[in-house]
Amino acid sequence: MNGWSERGGLARAAIGRAARRTRGQVVGAKRALWPFGRLRASRLLFAPHDLRTADPTTASEIYAGYFALAGRTVNCHGESPFLVAAPSEAWSEALSGFVWLRHLRAADTAIARANARALVDEFIARRHDRDEVARRPAVIARRLMSFLSHSPLLLEGADHAFYERFIRHVAQTAERLQLALAGAVEGAPRLQCLIAICFAAICLDGQERRLRRYEIALSDELEQQILPDGGHLSRNPRILIDLLLDLLPLRETFTARGLEPPRAVIMGIDRMMPHLKLFRHGDGALALFNGMNATPPDLMATLAAYDDVRARPIEHAAYSGYDRLSAGTSIVVVEAGPPPRGANSIEAHAGCLSFELSTGSQRIVVNCGGSRFGTPELKLAARATAAHSTVTLNDRSSAVFGLVLGERRIIAGPADVRVARQDGEDGHEWVGSHDGYRRAFGTVHTRRLLLSRNGSELVGEDGLSPPTALASLPAAARFHLHPNVKPSLIRDGEGALLALPSGEIWAFEASGLRVALEESIFFAAADGRHKTTQLVVEFDAVATPQLIWRFARLGTPAQRRTKAEEARQEQAEAEPDLPL
Repeated sequence: MNGWSERGGLARAAIGRAARRTRGQVVGAKRALWPFGRLRASRLLFAPHDLRTADPTTASEIYAGYFALAGRTVNCHGESPFLVAAPSEAWSEALSGFVWLRHLRAADTAIARANARALVDEFIARRHDRDEVARRPAVIARRLMSFLSHSPLLLEGADHAFYERFIRHVAQTAERLQLALAGAVEGAPRLQCLIAICFAAICLDGQERRLRRYEIALSDELEQQILPDGGHLSRNPRILIDLLLDLLPLRETFTARGLEPPRAVIMGIDRMMPHLKLFRHGDGALALFNGMNATPPDLMATLAAYDDVRARPIEHAAYSGYDRLSAGTSIVVVEAGPPPRGANSIEAHAGCLSFELSTGSQRIVVNCGGSRFGTPELKLAARATAAHSTVTLNDRSSAVFGLVLGERRIIAGPADVRVARQDGEDGHEWVGSHDGYRRAFGTVHTRRLLLSRNGSELVGEDGLSPPTALASLPAAARFHLHPNVKPSLIRDGEGALLALPSGEIWAFEASGLRVALEESIFFAAADGRHKTTQLVVEFDAVATPQLIWRFARLGTPAQRRTKAEEARQEQAEAEPDLPL
């Protein structure tokens, strides 16, 4: 029955999406045949800020024909960048979204302005906005916001003919985006489209009616997609960063025009800021869950400057399914929520009950992170349970990925996820369970974490309820290590020592079982993916239904030598003097 219900759900989703697409096409045809309701624009009244940081040296590279976007660099060899073979879809999206205009604006030179204007004029004149990638709603939204934000770069010194072409194109882009919203635009892209239309309605003249309509639509969508604890329906921390970088300038733009920002925008920002801090480790990087990749430190610093509340990180996000434990210099972030549904699961991972551990500015245990610009196979591998610091059964993920309308979504996974936490004399205790393996193996995974009061020890206990009618069930507890951690096995493989760059030494052991060092991949490095190591403890979930493991700080080598010397000195002082 479950299989039939899943297939029925997928069929209903496909039918619904097809219906929305058809509705969008019908609305578009009606607009084309009856254009009198369109809102004409003749002037640009305001240019919003772009909070994303820019590098003026990149302007010279663009002028030379080098476009470094989405982790790939293309040399155009004198050709138009819109005509060269794109190395990836992500590169094409970044190019057609004109996110790179900010680098040309940062250069603030006549050559940069002329180069930007020539590229934009070519894009408009040759109708590159009709290309397959360029007409995707999320790409249109990003392009519209880029054109508006960097209009001073494009219009300074421009002739009147270009000014009119540019304003007309911006207005048409807003109209096209409005038509796209009548179709199947779901999840975070829908929010981006609504934000872009609101930007256009504020910045262009004669758009009051559109602004009234779409600020209401944006408010409704924010209330649906931003959870009460500040998380997004996708459970992806990176989406919060992107949304804040757009919503903060939108709030400013409303105020600069003498308009009151929608209450949902203000409340959404106020909720998202402390939620984002839940994921932050001591080095400023965010924990790697559900599509999060490398943390851009410049953008995090920008968001911190806009944090009016300066609130402490929330520790329990019940709606989003995340928890944070902190003691001394140690931080533990845990993922314990059911996977998102539908379009919000496009980047979601099968990492329920996985965790990350850091001490001071050093990350120790991590997840692999999301592979945003890798091959489809690599992206799917990064989403598997084995790419997370948790338990896997029989090399299978706790969630099922399916191809739905060309997108890899989660179509089944943990449904009953329970969490409890308390502070006791021994430290901060957290317990969570999920049923992602119930249907396949008839077992429920329960994980208990105890972080000591001083943060020097993390004890974990993984329990698996008796599998149904199975004589054995291979299981593996995986602990992926940050690339800066150097592990070595001790006691014939019954434990491991972890050397941190700070000089600290941590020890790991697991119920006396053998610990193996295996290769892993860290996708969240600032300069691309890096090889790293994972600690793997293999066991039989039937014969050994409970696994206890422990990370403990031993101190630095100097501290350990000092303690050993002190112990020897105390022993020498305690020994009686022998008679002559």
